[in-house]
Amino acid sequence: MWSAIEVVASTGSTNADVAAWALAGEPAGRVLIAGEQTAGRGRLARSWVSPFGSSLSISMLLKPEPEFPQWGWLSLLTGLAVTSALAEIAPNPTAVQLKWPNDVLIEGKKVCGILSERVEHPTGARAVVGVGLNVELSHEDLPVPTATSLSLEGFPVDRDRIVAGLLRHMERYYNLWQEAGALVEEYRDRCSSVGAQLTVTVAPDVVVTGRGHGVDEFGRLQVVTKTGLQTFAVGDVVHASLH
Repeated sequence: MWSAIEVVASTGSTNADVAAWALAGEPAGRVLIAGEQTAGRGRLARSWVSPFGSSLSISMLLKPEPEFPQWGWLSLLTGLAVTSALAEIAPNPTAVQLKWPNDVLIEGKKVCGILSERVEHPTGARAVVGVGLNVELSHEDLPVPTATSLSLEGFPVDRDRIVAGLLRHMERYYNLWQEAGALVEEYRDRCSSVGAQLTVTVAPDVVVTGRGHGVDEFGRLQVVTKTGLQTFAVGDVVHASLH
């Protein structure tokens, strides 16, 4: 699946670079890996801090076959791939969690961010999927108290092994999704938001509480609330046990 993998020491944003490849008509399967991002972006236009030598930033160029409404699965299946790869090298695999939609946590602290974007092209739309993984950040370098890094959690920090595991699992989940158009059962089995007591902030003045039920065919979160089953396409989710 991966036709070419390019590694650079530093760049502004791996997603922006790969989006430029997409605009230029580059074929799917190209991967860009950077040890530092100086202008990284996260979900909801947030910044993603990536100090030199302490993180891995990985962006992948894809040309999905499913219809666009199913593309919401790209970020979710990438979360599945990251958690699967990290669980293989974790001192305690059960400490690796996936919080809806795509936050990868270790012992409740965020270690990875994922951002997927659509790029239009005359020969067909492409997708750029980026992963930012905290590898060797110290406590002083963490952007927020709720973040962590692999080294702080006792993980081995062999970057080649981490990247190989991520790309291997990414290929597996991506191909499953290409065939089925959804990964409802696979995601439900892995996601710790399912069955947890949740608070979902949709907007500053719209906060919903309930228990995670699952995801629908588009990857939207289903929550059982006092008024019944509600479905969310976006929202910040907090697990009651992670307060």
